[in-house]
Amino acid sequence: MDSNLNLDAERAKELRALLNKANHSYYVLDSPEIADSIYDQLYRELLEIENIDPSLITDDSPSQRLGGIPSKGFKSVDHNIPLLSLDNAFNIDELKAWYLKIKKLIGSEDPTFKEAENPQLICELKIDGNAISLRYENGILTKAATRGDGKTGEDITTNIRTISTIPLRLLLKNPPPWMEIRGEAFMPIEIFHKLNLERKNTDQALFANPRNSCAGTLRQLDSKIVASRKLDFFAYSLYLPKNWNPKDNNFNIPISQSEALKFLKNIGFKVNTTSERKANLNEATNYYKYWELKKNSLDYATDGIVVKIDKFDIQNILGSTNKAPRWAIAVKYPAEEKATKLKKLIFQVGRTGAVTPVAEFESIELAGTRVNRATLHNAKRVASLDLHYGDTIVVRKAGEIIPEVIRVIKEFRQIDKKLVTLPTNCPECNSKLIQESNEAITKCINSECPAKIKGLLLHWVSKGSMNIEGLGEKIIHQLVNVGYVKSIADLYKLELNSLLSLERFGEKSANNLLREINESKKKDWHKQLYGLGIPHIGEANAKALSKNFQSIEEIVTTTKESPENISNIYGFGNEITDAIIKWFGNSKNQYLIEELKSIGFSLKKALDSKENNKNKSSNESNLLNGKVFVLTGTLNTLTREEAKELIEKAGGKVNSSISKKTDYLISGENTGSKLTKAQELGVKVINENEFKLLL
Repeated sequence: MDSNLNLDAERAKELRALLNKANHSYYVLDSPEIADSIYDQLYRELLEIENIDPSLITDDSPSQRLGGIPSKGFKSVDHNIPLLSLDNAFNIDELKAWYLKIKKLIGSEDPTFKEAENPQLICELKIDGNAISLRYENGILTKAATRGDGKTGEDITTNIRTISTIPLRLLLKNPPPWMEIRGEAFMPIEIFHKLNLERKNTDQALFANPRNSCAGTLRQLDSKIVASRKLDFFAYSLYLPKNWNPKDNNFNIPISQSEALKFLKNIGFKVNTTSERKANLNEATNYYKYWELKKNSLDYATDGIVVKIDKFDIQNILGSTNKAPRWAIAVKYPAEEKATKLKKLIFQVGRTGAVTPVAEFESIELAGTRVNRATLHNAKRVASLDLHYGDTIVVRKAGEIIPEVIRVIKEFRQIDKKLVTLPTNCPECNSKLIQESNEAITKCINSECPAKIKGLLLHWVSKGSMNIEGLGEKIIHQLVNVGYVKSIADLYKLELNSLLSLERFGEKSANNLLREINESKKKDWHKQLYGLGIPHIGEANAKALSKNFQSIEEIVTTTKESPENISNIYGFGNEITDAIIKWFGNSKNQYLIEELKSIGFSLKKALDSKENNKNKSSNESNLLNGKVFVLTGTLNTLTREEAKELIEKAGGKVNSSISKKTDYLISGENTGSKLTKAQELGVKVINENEFKLLL
């Protein structure tokens, strides 16, 4: 073999080990070992070696986390060890009944067993996610599958590789020939909120709760989309070959669930730190009650606890039924549901033309807030509920976050009430509505529909885009209704007399608004892109596009000549690429682009932002490189959007919630719970002046 190839193979092996260790430290231990810039250099070096010689790509290579060509479908895979479900208890009395039953079972199987009268328990939170089975062979991840029916699931290995808290190689010097791990994939609540905000901004149906969004993500055929959604994973059980010897003083074969969790953590997995051993049923009951009160403070969804017999030898005595182990039970928290009266169904038309049915009902209190409306997503959902006007409906908060109508109490329905049906014509412009065969969403395709124009204008003037102060919903509605504005470009053709003819406009406020509108032409390239309202292009995707393309002309050329360069952007799949191609191929959008250019929009990256802003000091854009900030309260001289922009321009990142990875909490006036959590975690708290000093 060529000596250079030998060197490449050795270097690739070394880089894999370094990068996998760094990933484990960052994602699982929450204790970064190396700077992001160094990680990126090592990662690029590994990619270069693998690109030159693809035979050096291994299953445990970090490059395999990013996902490749979209799958054509998922293959069925048999579980070597059945993935059993758990029996459920819905209150403490049912938990007590289970505990008494298993004590009798233990005694009947082996009357001499010492722990029959008081078996040790272990309590764990029941994560509201998706059960996953992982198979490792000689320490390397080879297969990942969904639960399915417990005997057969779907092979989602490519998607599971994108989850950073799942090791591609176990931290074992002498791994067994095989090992099976069971755990729960889930979507953190912060990521869930961001994803739903993205979907709202692009007029897509919202996910009902984090579990549904996780399930939908895992079944994506394009693993790049899975990677972009940053799923997480908790491991909770393992299966090992009999008579395997770790041959390592740091590892002992676990003989209990509590030891198994420690073992899983030591070999590279993230385990839930809330689990606790309990000496008796009273302690388990207290654990249940404690987390029922505290569950909303977690950054993931939980719908109950799981109580298990801790010792494996007792578990073996108890065994399993065909469906569930006898030695464990899930104790569910009651979902808060309330009945109310449906008042009416309204149909909202978004900026893309999507028609969304919204139920309005008599106000009720759920999970601490008053609600009086719930989105029903689409026609299929309305039909499945069999809604009639005046129905008594049952509402709950999905994941204790989003109100949803879960059923109708048909016994209370009056005979003369009519079935709710979706309109066949747009409620705003009366155009015929259409429904694509592959979509559940009904759409208005009239480009001059007032609701679509209003929606697009509101998107254009929003904080993430042009952030035009003083141009709110009421004024936009007036401008569209009187016919002054029919497109984004028309905003920039407004004259003083036009504004003065509207309600509540004086000369000073009209001049201020015209100045704000004109100033918005100077907004950054990614904000201009985001404001155009391209389907699936939220703020994050707009930034990604702006980094890869210097101008709108570059994007147009790429959609025609080399669309694969769009789908190669991290997190962009076929659906997003197709939406971009379709948008730029529309003649009305092409006309809009030309109009925006003619009124002074650059639609390209500013000259002083190229090459790390050469005209600025060389270190200015990296002042806060890699630092994570969270904002709370009201700042004196900056809006949140302005502070966020300053942080991002200086190389920092802004999160919405506090965690151990947060470097600074910027605290203003009227702060909330974030300040308390920051103090508990030891996160540095600074005020607005101290933040400015950092810059």
